[in-house]
This record gives sequence, C-alpha cells and structure tokens, in this order.
Amino acid sequence: MRAMILAAGVGERMRPLTERTPKPLLRVADTPLIEHHIRRLAAAGFSEIVINVAHLGEQIMDYCADGSQWGVTIVYSPEGSPLETAGGIVNALPLLGDKPFLVVNGDIWIDYPFEKLAAYCLRADEVAHLVMVKNPPQHTFGDFQLDDEGWVRSLESGAYGWTYAGLGIYTTALFAAMPEGKMPLRPLLDAAITRGQLGGERYMGQWQDVGTPDRLQELNNIVKGLI
Repeated sequence: MRAMILAAGVGERMRPLTERTPKPLLRVADTPLIEHHIRRLAAAGFSEIVINVAHLGEQIMDYCADGSQWGVTIVYSPEGSPLETAGGIVNALPLLGDKPFLVVNGDIWIDYPFEKLAAYCLRADEVAHLVMVKNPPQHTFGDFQLDDEGWVRSLESGAYGWTYAGLGIYTTALFAAMPEGKMPLRPLLDAAITRGQLGGERYMGQWQDVGTPDRLQELNNIVKGLI
C-alpha cells in the first residue's frame, strides 16, 4: 500500500510561523511534523510515499528529498496553488496507483499504529475508511457519527459525534466522478455516507490538530513529556 502526506496547505492560522516555513516543517520535539509521519510510515512497512506541495513546497522537497535517508521512496505532486484535500488527491492519483492508499494530513500529530491500516481489508462496499478521534475543545460536536458496525453516518443536529483525524484509507472509486481542480473532501465523504459506503473506526490515543501556534506549543509540551 502506498501512502500520501497532504502538505500543500498555506497554514493561514499559523501565521506568522508559516510565512517563511511550510506547516509540515514546523517542529515538534525538535523534529518536523512531516518527518514524524515519514519515520512512522517507514516503520509500519510503507516504502512508497507521495507528498503534495504548494506553499513553500520547495522547502519540503529540499528537506525530504527522495526519502532514502528514511529507507523510503518519496515522489512529489506539485500544485501551482493549493487544490484543497480532494483536489490534491485527484491530482496525485497517477502516482498513487489503482489500489487503496493511506492518506494522512501533514499538519496533525497522531500516534496511531499505521501498520494497522496497512493490514486493513476494506469491505466490499467501502470506498474509504476514516480514523475518528474524540472531539477537541475547538470542535465540540465533531464531524460524523459512527454506528456499531463501523459505518460512518451524518451528524444529527445537536448530537455529539467524532472528529475525523485527518487519517484514513481511500480508494480511487471515491474520486471516480470528480474532475480535476480545486475541491474539498467533505462533499465526497457526505456522498459516500448517503450511499452507505464510508467506513470508520474510533481511535482513543494521542492526536492533535496543529492548527494554531498555541496548539503547536501545547503539543510540544505533551510530546517532550513522552520522550
């Protein structure tokens, strides 16, 4: 299974930190976020990684190079301007191949065991499988609900659900009808829910959306305490 790290975002909420440094290169415990992902993907047996780049993307390509320092092969999917999540994945599909692939956001921290997703077999109707986490303070109600059989459901008004962690397995079928260009992921996920084709699981381990400088500092304090 190949893996894709989403690294093309501008990181508006992280300014001024991201004015000169792309968010995936911001450091947690003295190591760039993206390197944490690469090291853990390599340890889980992933040997081929695709990284999409746009904002200050040359810095990411210079730092990660061809991936040989971590024992993996890295190829890049450049975007003239950020295509958002779904658009970025569609743009990278020629590099990802026809089989299911892992996608992880480059601006999250998670200690989920990637080898578990590498070994996961999608069900017959499952076009994607999302990892869900407890709702953080800034996202009280969450994104989706998850039923007892592991199918993702739409979040009912006023109900508490689970937050999409920015990690999952995807198939090309999810993007089959989508044209190239800028597009968010959420409409495709909602359509898959309507068809009963979106699976998921809960993860109760460490996770952080590194969306602001304060959250980055909080994460550094947590991770340094674990080392």
